[in-house]
Amino acid sequence: MSSVLPAYHQRVAQEKRAQIVTAATALFLELGYDRTSLARIADRSGVSRATLFKQFPSKAALFDAIVSASWSTADEDDAPPVGDLVAGLTTIGRRYAVLLVRPQMTDLFRIVIAELPRFPELAQAQFSSGKMPYFESVRGYLQAEHEAGTVRVEDVDLAATQFLGMISNYVFWPALLVPGWEVGAARVTQVVDEAVRTFAARYGATGPEARTER
Repeated sequence: MSSVLPAYHQRVAQEKRAQIVTAATALFLELGYDRTSLARIADRSGVSRATLFKQFPSKAALFDAIVSASWSTADEDDAPPVGDLVAGLTTIGRRYAVLLVRPQMTDLFRIVIAELPRFPELAQAQFSSGKMPYFESVRGYLQAEHEAGTVRVEDVDLAATQFLGMISNYVFWPALLVPGWEVGAARVTQVVDEAVRTFAARYGATGPEARTER
């Protein structure tokens, strides 16, 4: 019984945390970051103010949680094995595309863009707590492939940016800026596959760039 109760309480706490994050995201979009109070978020999420303040002592902490939730994946710590560049990049690319098409990812960027003039710290939080950790995971994978001799990359930061950009520039940014822009699952797969082929042709150890160096 003693082990069941802590598990139950933990599950309830996680559910309430998710309710708070969802309510806060909606209110930030509806009213703006400045006009949204923690008390209003508690009312919208259906939790007591004491519960909310226990989970999130400030709006900044709550926004960090929104960023973390938007960028988190179930397999974020499961890096692809090194040695098969196409398979590894395909895994990374598909994970990235799944992140980008989440409604909460679009919501997050809209909040940051709308509030940037008054609250530049929100952009910093989005970058340092969300984008940068994900970028570092991709960078680490490419560095490992480079050390294994699978790719030849002189500037790993640039290469990671190029690969992710080939996906986000089609899947994400138009959806953020163009009303009604939708990308179907088949199209997303095609975008990722083409990004992998382009990257492998440029940086693969057996690609044309590698042959010209020999």
